[in-house]
Amino acid sequence: MNFSFVIPVYNRPDEIEELLDSLTKQTYSKPFEIIIVEDGSTIPCEHTVDKYRSRLNLTYYLKYNSGPGDSRNFGMQYAKGDYYIILDSDCILPAQYLAEVEKSLHEKYVDCFGGPDNMLPSFTAIQKAINFTMTSVLTTGGIRGASEKIEKFQPRSFNMGISKKAFEASKGFSNIHPGEDPDLSIRLWKLGFETKLISNAFVYHKRRIDWDKFYIQVNKFGKARPILNQWYPEYAKPTFFLPALFVIGFFLGLIELIFASDWILKLYFLYTLIIFITSSIQNKNIKVGFYSIIAVWRQFFGYGIGFIESFFKINILKKKPQNAFPELFFKL
Repeated sequence: MNFSFVIPVYNRPDEIEELLDSLTKQTYSKPFEIIIVEDGSTIPCEHTVDKYRSRLNLTYYLKYNSGPGDSRNFGMQYAKGDYYIILDSDCILPAQYLAEVEKSLHEKYVDCFGGPDNMLPSFTAIQKAINFTMTSVLTTGGIRGASEKIEKFQPRSFNMGISKKAFEASKGFSNIHPGEDPDLSIRLWKLGFETKLISNAFVYHKRRIDWDKFYIQVNKFGKARPILNQWYPEYAKPTFFLPALFVIGFFLGLIELIFASDWILKLYFLYTLIIFITSSIQNKNIKVGFYSIIAVWRQFFGYGIGFIESFFKINILKKKPQNAFPELFFKL
């Protein structure tokens, strides 16, 4: 297999430098190419890319802003390999990453794979807390991931591989964002392609966002899910409704106080305590444990409120997704 990395970048030259540096340290001995797609950035990274041209097989493209999905498609159209690996610019690769990918694909070939994310000791407390929230079995990320391992795995586009054959058959990513990765996975399944998780092909995902940006991100995730459920009802799962139930349950707990009862809120307090203890032990840091409480509540409320709003507009008011949430659809 000939691998081509496709990496869209938007105003993040510092991040791409860390990623490119990690690519120079790969233990993989065969040639591979890297395609950087500058998605209409006002702070370009070309000068950073130039620093690595002597050590890596690099191609740099600058295009107008059309979103990450279209930028990935753009890069794959120009890639020379027969298997494309898509990464977010805020990822760092361990040295064995590409070797693990090739090993797994030789053992059982699939036309699309996904890898997990991990964290480095150098991550900030907030980054570690968000990583905990996005990966723990105590949150929706962990529950969703566990259910996918039982059935089919939906790769996430921050760490994802797709064959040239599958890309050409599917036409790549659609213009919805977020939600473009599960949309692509389901379309690939419908075309007869298989997906899988390569556990050893993990990346260090820095997620350089603050609390407000994190809330906005997960809120958009929540808005996208009912749209995907409408498009592909056969792949809807009960776990997708959990954040919305979390939000509704909390407000029912507040109403319950009127009747001098607090058992619902006691359950929320117990859950919060479990989050704090688990994260503190796992990260060996009480500060990260405290931040994990903030991250989990923002995740559930951001996603849950977005889901409820989207469910109402899409399923009750019968609005067209592009009209209900134009911010989720890039104009190509």
